[in-house]
Amino acid sequence: MSLLVVGTVAFDAIETPFGKTDKIIGGAATYASLAASYFTQNINMVSVVGDDFPAETIQQFNDHGIHTDGLQVKKGEKSFFWAGKYHNDMNTRDTLATELNVLMTFDPVIPQSYQDCTFLMLGNLMPAIQMQVIERLHNRPKLVVLDTMNFWMETAMDDLMKVIKMTDVLTINDAEARQLSGEYSLVKAAQKILKMGPKYLIIKKGEHGALLFNSEQVFFAPALPLEEVFDPTGAGDTFAGGFIGYLARTKDISFENMKRGIIFGSAMASFCVEKFGTERIMNLEQDEVDERVQEFVDLVQFDITLV
Repeated sequence: MSLLVVGTVAFDAIETPFGKTDKIIGGAATYASLAASYFTQNINMVSVVGDDFPAETIQQFNDHGIHTDGLQVKKGEKSFFWAGKYHNDMNTRDTLATELNVLMTFDPVIPQSYQDCTFLMLGNLMPAIQMQVIERLHNRPKLVVLDTMNFWMETAMDDLMKVIKMTDVLTINDAEARQLSGEYSLVKAAQKILKMGPKYLIIKKGEHGALLFNSEQVFFAPALPLEEVFDPTGAGDTFAGGFIGYLARTKDISFENMKRGIIFGSAMASFCVEKFGTERIMNLEQDEVDERVQEFVDLVQFDITLV
């Protein structure tokens, strides 16, 4: 049983009300893979970086059980770079710079050793590349999870609709769900989006938790109330990595187990926002993860008697 994670491995420069960073490690595949590594050790990464990407970080990936045979290193080229500034509410941000660099010509290569993947996490990327990955796998994985964003809805909707039809679980935020469906009600939005192809839909609501839908059921998981949120960058990718990492560990893709996966994903995301970049999720202890999950359980657990 293996997990294939595809997405960006990149540099970020972040400014929030709590501080500012120079270039730090980021990218959807980075966050998702690290989060998943706390639940399963057979993780295969496909991405691309320039030769400016530090070798010690690649070694850290390996130390987390993340195989990097599919991480292309382009000599003489620069890694993808994004810079952003968050507003005081931490829910809105301004993009200050986007330098695609190696992503401009990214052609995903799936090593032979990755071909047996049971779970596939397609991190936020150009929909055409996400499609290429699915098409280049010899066998369809047991579960395909797709993350995307509003930018692709605005610039690559035809390709996005095609790849949505090829996936089992779509994960987007509430604003993206409304944009994709044209519906303000998230329940109506979910009904429309599920008709586009996926069997399950996860709508992330940031500090207000997450919703899981299928054609017949709905589940809501709260977010853990935190005293301080330093940096929300990568929280959604970390959530997705924790979610699919837990499913890969348990080998159970039922709706009931996905509910548990949402809790584990939410727990990992709550760690991510406590420090800048990957600092927090790079160095967690298993006891910390277990305790954080228990906090989520305690948050929603109650006894009630219907008279």
